Amino acid sequence: MSANPSPTGKQPTATYDSAFLKACRREPVPHTPVWFMRQAGRSLPEYRKVREGVAMLESCMRPELVTEITLQPVRRHDVDAAIYFSDIVVPLKAIGLDLDIKPGVGPVVEQPVRTRADLARLRDLTPEDVSYVTEAIGMLTRELGATPLIGFAGAPFTLASYLVEGGPSRTYENAKAMMYGDPQLWADLLDRLADITAAFLKVQIEAGASAVQLFDSWAGALAPSDYRRSVMSASAKVFDAVAGYGVPRIHFGVGTGELLGLMGEAGADVVGVDWRVPLDEAARRVGPGKALQGNLDPTVLFTDKDTVEARAAEVLDAAAGLEGHVFNLGHGVMPNTDPDALTRLVDYVHTRSAR
Repeated sequence: MSANPSPTGKQPTATYDSAFLKACRREPVPHTPVWFMRQAGRSLPEYRKVREGVAMLESCMRPELVTEITLQPVRRHDVDAAIYFSDIVVPLKAIGLDLDIKPGVGPVVEQPVRTRADLARLRDLTPEDVSYVTEAIGMLTRELGATPLIGFAGAPFTLASYLVEGGPSRTYENAKAMMYGDPQLWADLLDRLADITAAFLKVQIEAGASAVQLFDSWAGALAPSDYRRSVMSASAKVFDAVAGYGVPRIHFGVGTGELLGLMGEAGADVVGVDWRVPLDEAARRVGPGKALQGNLDPTVLFTDKDTVEARAAEVLDAAAGLEGHVFNLGHGVMPNTDPDALTRLVDYVHTRSAR
């Protein structure tokens, strides 16, 4: 436990001096910390076993199951942080929207949000709506001890895209049509979602999450001018809402090389980078004052050990001059990844980066 005061002025927690939180704060670290997006999930046989016969959304609402699933990769891989097991649509389900996560498809919304009247269905989220989150995080932080827990939520743009499209999309034609053709309705939708997202993150932080990540998985579909004009203020509202807690705020999107500077500007302390942009170039685009997270291509893990290590070394070398670096993949762990490859990668990064 640190003798230094925590940024919130509260008593420091056991996680404060962890390598992960130090890297997020751009402080010297004993080794480069590692965690993986989707580290808890389909790549682990123990995950598939405990999820047998349990629907995805139901599994997110069972505190004991959430706790077990979140802990599995920490036990197996010795990662430097756990990420809370949930789904970005959980807060939307919690406020009463009729949606489900269909295997092989993803989130499907029964009645898409297309008109101003539809906004009335998006009521405020209260802590009571997600009491299972508070319970699960309480259980997790007791088990994790000095290992930080990352809370997370979907960013307003990505949530809006699911709601307007009614499910996954490759073109985002309905969402973009609203954004371009009815900018006031679009702005009101994102503002409402920003409030819901901020409330969801506050529940996680107040329950004990040591950091939060905002996933704007679909933001890469946007031109920088459209991101600045139509999306950035909603993400900034989420980050501003949780700024007072003093926990690191991570911002991640896929295909967002052209948006990295703007995503940092929206208020993140740490900017996630996918595999398309080297970290030294990403640092140039983001500018000073931010840590970076990333960015090994997840498909590299399907190669041999020497290749994985060589590519991981390239990531570490590109990060050598950064103010702070959290090693991660450039996107989530793929379902058919060999779990042992992840365990070996964590060990390699820890060993090679030991200070």
